[in-house]
Amino acid sequence: MRDIYAVGDDKLLIVTTDRLSAYDVVMPTPIPEKGRVLTELADFWFARLGAIIPNHLTGIDPETVVQGGEREQVRGRSIVVKRYAPLPIEAVVRGYLEGSGWKEYSESGTVCGIALPPGLKRASKLPEPIFTPATKAEAGHHDENITFAQMAKLVGEARAEEVRDTAVRLYKAAAEYALARGIIIADTKFEFGVDGDGKLHLIDEALTPDSSRFWPLETWRVGESPESFDKQYVRNWLDSIGFARKPPAPAMPEEVARKTSEKYRQALQRLVARRSGPRGTAPTRLLQHETFGTYLCRLETPSCVVPSLGKRSSTASRPPFTMLALKVSRALPRKATWATGAGHSVSHAWGSAVVS
Repeated sequence: MRDIYAVGDDKLLIVTTDRLSAYDVVMPTPIPEKGRVLTELADFWFARLGAIIPNHLTGIDPETVVQGGEREQVRGRSIVVKRYAPLPIEAVVRGYLEGSGWKEYSESGTVCGIALPPGLKRASKLPEPIFTPATKAEAGHHDENITFAQMAKLVGEARAEEVRDTAVRLYKAAAEYALARGIIIADTKFEFGVDGDGKLHLIDEALTPDSSRFWPLETWRVGESPESFDKQYVRNWLDSIGFARKPPAPAMPEEVARKTSEKYRQALQRLVARRSGPRGTAPTRLLQHETFGTYLCRLETPSCVVPSLGKRSSTASRPPFTMLALKVSRALPRKATWATGAGHSVSHAWGSAVVS
């Protein structure tokens, strides 16, 4: 989960927190070092896949756009990006049969309406990766799978084909690289945005344990529920206690949070081939908000320096930081219209501002 701040009119500061959502419900317990791991891994993929599609990174050091006392809060877990108009879909690519895809296949022999060969088992590798787009829901609601035809109505036929082809290329390149390092990327989702000229860019995060299913190659067995390096460990725990998949979420045992953190770090170590450990003194909990595609916070300040991020709150029911910086005097609109760059415009959900 990320907090987003305006940096002038054309850039954003994205702070990746240690908060985690499962089944579209935010967990009250942070995962230690999660934000730092996700930021480092996403940066790695942005660089590695840059030849396929440009991304939203600016190269600006996040510590240069905040005040001196706030640098530790953004260190190692933040990026400054160009501000693009996000497309209202999630570009999901599946290479293996698991999750909702396995459930649907078991019932109908299809995944998101796409017919697959008979006889596949849980965790089977698909003959070819399939593209299964989804709508982006507001926080607390589930994304909904849509057909390619429905996606084309939202963004235009040409744009839909570009997104599909690009997403599959990204997945194949990443999956091949990861497999050589002992990780199966079973599926993943990408988000895309367009610049003022209508050019497509990769935005948000890319190929992290939050947006993908990562399985250790050495323990993968067709027909069995795979071990993972992602938040499936948390989902399994929630299922074991009979969680109803709606707020409020229960507090996570320390052991579950610790093991989840270890799994995230293991994925980073294998993929980036470096030892991952604590770096700096970044806080373990930051503001809770929605994902990049559903939350955009406009700071009412003419400066490109983000004002104070606020002080730590001791009240458990409030966000860890009070967001004094927002200076919001009115509610943000729930809807906004984005140009897709394909001659269409779509209605896109916004999140609500949190004002201390």
